[in-house]
Amino acid sequence: MPRTEDHVVEKLGWLRAAVLGANDGIVSTASLIAGVASSHASQKSILIAGIAGLVAGALSMAAGEYVSVSSQADAEKADLARERRELAEQPEFELQELTDVYTKRGVEPGLAREVAKQLTAHDALGTHAREELGITEMTTAQPIVAAIASAMSFAVGAAVPLIAAIISPESRVTLVVTAASLVCLAVLGAIGARIGKADVWWATLRVTFWGALAMALTALIGHFSDAVI
Repeated sequence: MPRTEDHVVEKLGWLRAAVLGANDGIVSTASLIAGVASSHASQKSILIAGIAGLVAGALSMAAGEYVSVSSQADAEKADLARERRELAEQPEFELQELTDVYTKRGVEPGLAREVAKQLTAHDALGTHAREELGITEMTTAQPIVAAIASAMSFAVGAAVPLIAAIISPESRVTLVVTAASLVCLAVLGAIGARIGKADVWWATLRVTFWGALAMALTALIGHFSDAVI
């Protein structure tokens, strides 16, 4: 049986959406809860704000990701349509263009032309899409998959500070939510770095720093809002 390899690039579309969604879910919901809690609101008001933030954020992430990836998909379709038309109208030009691609990569000109001919005969559009446009089955935009991944990951991330707010004493909501959220952000940053083969410590520090800053600023706004209003 032929051996198959599992590459990270095959999962980049949904992985990017999932990591972004989870990070945003934790940071935005935790910041919202911290800000409301710092204004000395009741625990009921804090939970309502957290739930509203979870639902609104998940739907917003899904809609935003769907629109963004749909635009990418539309651009890919337009490029493929143009490439299909050029293959029909200028086959010789397209063949030479493909030959040049392989020649620039170091293939001997005669062999490059023969390879271009054989690949064109096998799957002209697929070959040009891959070699000229960089479009493959692994990288093709998938709006629905990206939208679902964003919504679900945001909801999972947002559930962390929300659960922390539910189980914490009313007088310590901000502290418990912040601590739980920062721990989860650090873990998420480390996991993302591991998957992407990046530096774990730097990725963890980066995500926790910006998360802590967002929570601190919103808590400060909530505190001063309570004093002013």
